[in-house]
Amino acid sequence: MIIEKSTKITFKMRSKRKLMIEQLDQKLSPFLEAKTVLVPERGWIHTIRTTLNMTMAQLGTKLNITRQGVKKIEESEANGTITIKTLKEVAAAMDMKLVYSMVPKGGTIDDLIHVKSERLAKKIVLRTNQNMKLEDQGIGDEKINETIKDLTNEIKREVRKSLWD
Repeated sequence: MIIEKSTKITFKMRSKRKLMIEQLDQKLSPFLEAKTVLVPERGWIHTIRTTLNMTMAQLGTKLNITRQGVKKIEESEANGTITIKTLKEVAAAMDMKLVYSMVPKGGTIDDLIHVKSERLAKKIVLRTNQNMKLEDQGIGDEKINETIKDLTNEIKREVRKSLWD
C-alpha cells in the first residue's frame, strides 16, 4: 500500500511537471520569433527615441532627469548594464510597454529538456558501457542507442536536477 501511494505521488508530480512545461511553452510561444530580432548597436532606447524625433532633453523631462541622465541610460542599455526597472520607466515615458522574456536558444522548453536529457543519457550509458568493455561485457551499438533512448525518456519524464550540472 505504501509503494502504491508513493507511485501515485510520483505520477502526479510527473504529470504536474509535464503540464507546467506545456503551459510555459505556450506562454513563451509569442516570443519565439523575437529571438531572431537583433538589438540595435546603440540600444532600443536611442533607436526608438531618435526614430520618434524625440530629443534627450524631451525624454529627460518626461523622466525628471537631465539630458546627461538620458545619455547615461542609453549608454547603460548599449553596454548591457541597464536595469529592468529603468527600462520600464523609459518605456512608460515614451508611451510604450517593456516586454520581457527569456526563450530557449533552440526551440521550446520541452526541446531544451529533451536535448539535455539525451546528453546526460549518452554520458551515463557510454561511461557504463566503457566500464563493461573493460570487463569484456560491452554491448553493441544498436543496444547502446536503444538504452540511450530509453534513459533519455526516463530522465526527461523526471526532469532530473542533474540535467543542469
